[in-house]
Amino acid sequence: MTPIQRQTIPLILAGKDLIAQAKTGSGKTLAFLLPLLLQLRPNQSQPQALIITPTRELAQQIAQTLQALARYRTNLKIITLYGGTSLTQQVNSLQKGADLLIGTPGRLLDHLHRNTLPLENIKTLVLDEGDRMLEMGFERDILKIIASLPKTHQTLLFSATYPPNIQTLSQKILHHPQQIVANKSPHATTPSTIQEIGYHHLSNKEQNLIEVLQHHQPKRVIIFCTTKVTTKAIHRLLDRKGFDTVALHGDLEQYERQEVLIQFSNGSFPIMVATDLAARGLDVEEIDLVINYDLPNKPQEYVHRIGRTGRANAQGVAITLIDPPALIIKLPEIRPKLELLSIDTLTPQDDFRLRGEMGTLCIEGGKKKKIRAGDIVGTLCQEVGIEKHDIGKITLLERHAYVAIRRSVIKEAYHGLKRAKIKKRKVRLWWL
Repeated sequence: MTPIQRQTIPLILAGKDLIAQAKTGSGKTLAFLLPLLLQLRPNQSQPQALIITPTRELAQQIAQTLQALARYRTNLKIITLYGGTSLTQQVNSLQKGADLLIGTPGRLLDHLHRNTLPLENIKTLVLDEGDRMLEMGFERDILKIIASLPKTHQTLLFSATYPPNIQTLSQKILHHPQQIVANKSPHATTPSTIQEIGYHHLSNKEQNLIEVLQHHQPKRVIIFCTTKVTTKAIHRLLDRKGFDTVALHGDLEQYERQEVLIQFSNGSFPIMVATDLAARGLDVEEIDLVINYDLPNKPQEYVHRIGRTGRANAQGVAITLIDPPALIIKLPEIRPKLELLSIDTLTPQDDFRLRGEMGTLCIEGGKKKKIRAGDIVGTLCQEVGIEKHDIGKITLLERHAYVAIRRSVIKEAYHGLKRAKIKKRKVRLWWL
């Protein structure tokens, strides 16, 4: 177990209220999911635990992690509640009962106002990324939701940083909490495995970004921008220059955001240009480079952005482009110990282009139709003739399955699946 897991799991199992602070990538999610899973009583018709998260992406990720952990449990029902998806479908799911709810404050309040949110049997409340929720202005929403919970319940507050407003909130909602700090300082720290560099004396910021990629030659990278407009512009730029790139920002529909994250995590698109939507809760393996195209406004934002790399003691590089030069005055506030280098020190390889090794097929039919990863692999290998080593990550959702296939054989896989059957049924599919 990681330090935060060793320190918190026994206290959670003992029923204590808890404030837990640990750096990004330290295993906070498992620290509360494992004891929650152990405490859930079977055959209950009403939800027993509620997890509140700041973003839908984090809610989805927690749900996927919990489903993986809970494979040994029969009939465990998890419902995610967030915007961008059908409210009516969520109401129908809630009416059928659930063991655990995971949701964002806004959508939870929607259900609360419609009297469709059954909270009377909640025994444990988890606030994940509490500092981020307060930054996003969710304090009043959270307090309204908590007011509808039973008076006696356990509250767990997990956060990477511990600003003063977190302390104020904790005094309102926690009862004699135990406080666990797995960081060495009162502010969030980044793993020592991350090399942090700031490039200044930029000549042309867009061209300098290309040079950074061509010098460091990463395998998977996130580029953070402050605004949606810049995010879209950098996405178009890299696409024109021959880099396989996706963009993540608030203008996307929920299914589009979901597909962007799936294609980034399965290797179809190794570059993701994103707003701070991707700075929290995103746990994608083997991100070896993070680039701050725009300097973040706060130290906490910087910490969470670069925390997408160097996870689980892996090596990572975090680069910040300092433009205009006047921003160098702001650096001591954001990151005092940043190593500053001139952009002229780069030695880019002009012909380097970061391309995805995989493509993604979307199959209509997921968990609702009892389709498993093994069913898909079996059809691809036995009926279509695809080698197993050419099949990558398979992501199973309720109504769809996403399959990464090596690009050299994806055309063969696509046409083969259109003719073949999965579990003796023809399926519709798309090549994303």
